[in-house]
Amino acid sequence: MASPTLQAMYEAVRAGAGTDEIEGVEVVARPALTATAVDVLEADCYLLGTPVNIGYISGALKHFFDQIYYPCLEATAGRPYAAYLHGNSDASGAVRAIEAITTGLRWQQVRPPLVVTGEPGKAGLDECWELGAMVAATLAGS
Repeated sequence: MASPTLQAMYEAVRAGAGTDEIEGVEVVARPALTATAVDVLEADCYLLGTPVNIGYISGALKHFFDQIYYPCLEATAGRPYAAYLHGNSDASGAVRAIEAITTGLRWQQVRPPLVVTGEPGKAGLDECWELGAMVAATLAGS
């Protein structure tokens, strides 16, 4: 179960990605521990969310990447992605990990990762909503 803070960020990102103002985008969510290579192959874009645990991505997101990396390596090259992270302090190690793995997958970063430190508040949740909407708009425009 996600922390209440990460859950609030997820809900804001999802609301932005699913806004009625952007047409032609279907938002499908999968928890990292149950997402499969088939889910990744069927998606046109990826929005990754993770808590920062001890300066690194969650074990669940690491497990996700371990499961999908080789089955999706060639078929998903060039696909857009974005990430949002929540931590209580430094998230640079987690950002580096996501960027290293997605570089290996040859996914294209839509924007730098959104990192929220501490409680997100209204401004942080607004940034999450904007991230979701921007990624959906990028996908709808392609």
